[in-house]
Amino acid sequence: MDIISKTSKAHRQRRKILLAMTGLTAVLLTGGLAVKGADAQWYKSGNGQSYNQTGFVYTQSNIPTPNGNSILGFRRDASGELTPLPTPSFPTGGAGIPNAPIIGAGPFALTSFASDQEVIVNPEQTLLFTVNSGSNTIAVFDIHKDGSLSPVEGSPFPSGGVQPVSLGLAGDILTVVNQNLLPQIPAPEASNSLPNYTTFRVTPKGKLIPIPNSTVSVPNGSLPTQALISPNKRLLFGVDGGTGLLRSFQILPNGRLQQSPTSPQPLPAPAFPPNPLGLTLGLQAHPQKPILYVGFTLSQQLGVYSYDQDGNLTFLKAVPNSGLFICWIVINRAATRLYTSNPGDNSVAVYDIAQDPSTPVEIQRVVLKGPIGGGSAQLTLDSTESFLHVVSQPITNPPSGNNGISVLKVNQYDGTLTEVPSSPQLIPSVNNSFPQGIVAN
Repeated sequence: MDIISKTSKAHRQRRKILLAMTGLTAVLLTGGLAVKGADAQWYKSGNGQSYNQTGFVYTQSNIPTPNGNSILGFRRDASGELTPLPTPSFPTGGAGIPNAPIIGAGPFALTSFASDQEVIVNPEQTLLFTVNSGSNTIAVFDIHKDGSLSPVEGSPFPSGGVQPVSLGLAGDILTVVNQNLLPQIPAPEASNSLPNYTTFRVTPKGKLIPIPNSTVSVPNGSLPTQALISPNKRLLFGVDGGTGLLRSFQILPNGRLQQSPTSPQPLPAPAFPPNPLGLTLGLQAHPQKPILYVGFTLSQQLGVYSYDQDGNLTFLKAVPNSGLFICWIVINRAATRLYTSNPGDNSVAVYDIAQDPSTPVEIQRVVLKGPIGGGSAQLTLDSTESFLHVVSQPITNPPSGNNGISVLKVNQYDGTLTEVPSSPQLIPSVNNSFPQGIVAN
């Protein structure tokens, strides 16, 4: 009896191990996402082949007509191919902005790529927030299990200024950047308002409650572009894209913003070719160390800063970028790879930051597929960091090239990129619209 008992016990143990290994294999085969029972959904692609859904991708249509703006939703399969959701578009209740020059002139005037974080989600991936830049409101959606969206009660909410362009979430505090620059915004709102940073309290149901006396205004023409939250959620970094001034704020417990003692800070004199307009786009914080990366756009450099607990910035160095007009930046969670979009040549650069985070080393530049005139803009990694998604926009004046989303496979060993065969997913332009902002799970 003892021998039989021991044998049965060993058999049960082996069975548990086998089941665990089977579950692990299932996770690996679905791109690292654990899919349980009824949660596993299989869909038919355009050619009739079945594929396993591995995630959802959202961007903003940014259609510049009254109530014309929307969030566009896609499924992404294990190969990186995007397929529109059964309901492909979710109205935001507001308007976007048209593709029109804001700064400069000639074939590469600064147009559509002058902001980042137009679409964000909360860490639980239950709420999606987006800007209505043409109607001065913020839309908030519930994210459902099937990827569909529904507006929360009261959405859209006033943005606290004119032309909201960027959002940052720190706990239940939402910061909105109101750029107030484009002439398309109707008077008298624009003439009676300054560009600003302002905060809201987010209720558990997604309602936005303005925080009294939280608005920090900046001068007209500053072109604030981004609301970057620090990894510890206590600091906010911004940049005046038109003047090159870097700003840092402490996010106080009451939700108000307090500028750091050394804010705003001008750009350093670069060691490489000068930045004639002071144009600076793109901020990203190292996930583990107090380091801030900044895109020195016209100098084609990636700037590196350190910061202290109060948000005071210290310039360390600038390293070259082989692309044209470096803009937006993302970093993987392990803090080994940094990716930049370079709209001027429709490329993405890959940097090694594992060895020395203060000295990024460029190891790859990928020119995206697509017609001349398109430019890489906002970009994001999915939650498994298997794919990099890049919004493509026309950047020439007048606009030419296609709107779309490019998808690149991330090499699991070295973080380099390969554009997937089905990329890019084209997005039609409606009334000179261009997509902006992107999130992926």
